[in-house]
Amino acid sequence: MNFLNQNWWKWLSIGVLFYVLIAGLIGPVPRLAILNETIRVLYFHVPMWFGMIIILTASMVYAIKFLSADDPKLDHLSVELANVGVLFGVLGILTGMLWANYTWGAPWSNDPQQNAAAIGLLIYFAYFILRGSLQDEQQRARISAIYNIFAYAALIPLLFILPRLTDSLHPGSGGNPGFNAYDLDSNLRFVFYPAVVGWTLLGCWITSIRYRMRRIKETLEE
Repeated sequence: MNFLNQNWWKWLSIGVLFYVLIAGLIGPVPRLAILNETIRVLYFHVPMWFGMIIILTASMVYAIKFLSADDPKLDHLSVELANVGVLFGVLGILTGMLWANYTWGAPWSNDPQQNAAAIGLLIYFAYFILRGSLQDEQQRARISAIYNIFAYAALIPLLFILPRLTDSLHPGSGGNPGFNAYDLDSNLRFVFYPAVVGWTLLGCWITSIRYRMRRIKETLEE
């Protein structure tokens, strides 16, 4: 939690995302059939999903820590990380739909990975509904922490295993080669990897703000 109170990584997030925005929009990209200029969405769509996975992993870890230590601060961090992780997931789906509209001909093609991502987000939406339905704070924290762990355990196979067992339009699924097989000039990598770092740090920043707001609200209520 001390990490959240430091400032250097916040400036790093701003700098990296500024670089991603500029390089992503005007930098060179490989000329690939069908994708063409739409491949620039890669810098926003996929890194947001990477950021979502990292942030939801942290949420699950704090849920486990809460069950062990019974510290309300750990529960607050867990739920705020889940909030931001789901936000990134929604943005990832929206940017993916934009990309799919130009490359697959429709924003939603019932692709296995699209459907699995939607199911994964619905599982986490149920997490927030569960928290809102429980009045006792201790009970809400413990039950939702347990649900958080199982939600994460369901999300990973939904995103990384099940879609690869059937045909899919996504690269790297259903026998389709991944981007590494397409992109031989490495132009994508110089922006893609910083984008993953930038979006993840931005998610941590948003989490730290929401966490402090929650703590201030509780202090005022007391």
